[in-house]
Amino acid sequence: MMLNFLDALRAAGIPAGIKEHLLLLEALDRDVIGQRPEDFYYLARATYVKDEGLIDRFDQVFARMFRGVLGAEGVEAEIPEEWLRLVAEKFLSAEEMEKIKSLGSWDEIMETLKKRLEEQKGRHQGGNKWIGTGGTSPFGHGGYNPEGVRIGGESKHKRAIKVWEKREFANLDNQKELGTRNIKVALRRLRRFAREGAADELDLDETIRGTARQGWLDIRMRPERHNAVKLLLFLDVGGSMDPFITLCEELFSAATSEFKNMEFFYFHNCLYEGVWKDNRRRFSERTPTWDILHKYGHDYKVIFVGDAAMSPYEISHPGGSVEHMNEEPGATWLGRVLHTYPAAVWLNPAQEAHWGYSQSTMMIREIMNGRMYPLTIDGIDGAMRELTRKR
Repeated sequence: MMLNFLDALRAAGIPAGIKEHLLLLEALDRDVIGQRPEDFYYLARATYVKDEGLIDRFDQVFARMFRGVLGAEGVEAEIPEEWLRLVAEKFLSAEEMEKIKSLGSWDEIMETLKKRLEEQKGRHQGGNKWIGTGGTSPFGHGGYNPEGVRIGGESKHKRAIKVWEKREFANLDNQKELGTRNIKVALRRLRRFAREGAADELDLDETIRGTARQGWLDIRMRPERHNAVKLLLFLDVGGSMDPFITLCEELFSAATSEFKNMEFFYFHNCLYEGVWKDNRRRFSERTPTWDILHKYGHDYKVIFVGDAAMSPYEISHPGGSVEHMNEEPGATWLGRVLHTYPAAVWLNPAQEAHWGYSQSTMMIREIMNGRMYPLTIDGIDGAMRELTRKR
């Protein structure tokens, strides 16, 4: 199995060699870790992975090779774990779904949740009031409610306005091999070449002219020619963006190779007061959005990448974020970015025909002054034309 694991890592593009393999076996032979699958995972990752950008690939290989070995140890929640286990799924007809009514405003929903937590003393399932599973209550998971708070479990209907759990997101792989070169070609519309920096490239034409004019070898050097466009890339990760990971990785890989002066940051659903570079440390190592607005000049171009599918409260209300208590609504922060960087667009991986069915998508599109484009070749081409437009 260990040799198969090594072969799988190599096939995934992770430069793992015999030296690392023998080192791992030696560490296991000397019992440097405890007898837990999680300990083996971290030991193997530390041994084989030398580049953080390859961790997501390692996770995929590890999950495929050792499927079923890792358990649910280390999961922490204030709500008892047995409450969060989906015992049975309740199927509702279209007529039954229409009868389920929303509690009302954001404040009413959060106040009701607070009361439920104070009143409820035991586990519940299949109901329409208490926090549980498989029912029509606004609180819990595994059931259906048009507007509720998901507590644990997986999303089914994408209707939750807040999520009461800590989720782990994977970083995008900037070495993803493109299935097509068309994305790069579309991005190349956003180019402004310049020669800056040290003269470390041979200027063959000037060398020939100088040699012919002087009568001896007259070597001329020049700075390397590169794309002088400066780009800020904000990438939505996790949740409803999971189906678009491959497409976003292709865009991220193409942008990394095309733009020398590019900075990227992750966010979830909507932009707030903080963003991050590493999804594994998104709660401990955040970059204040204010710092970005003050550090990078007005000449930077801005591209947001996200499906804009979220609760409208995340855009319009303080405290609307599904993951934390934001003091200011997302619309305020988006407005500040657009004020600082006039050249900004939003790329949406969801089908354009579906945008009109999402209230949050239409809100984001309005904030962006209509500058939302589908994440297709034509959409990228249109977005690049917009960013190059003189203002």
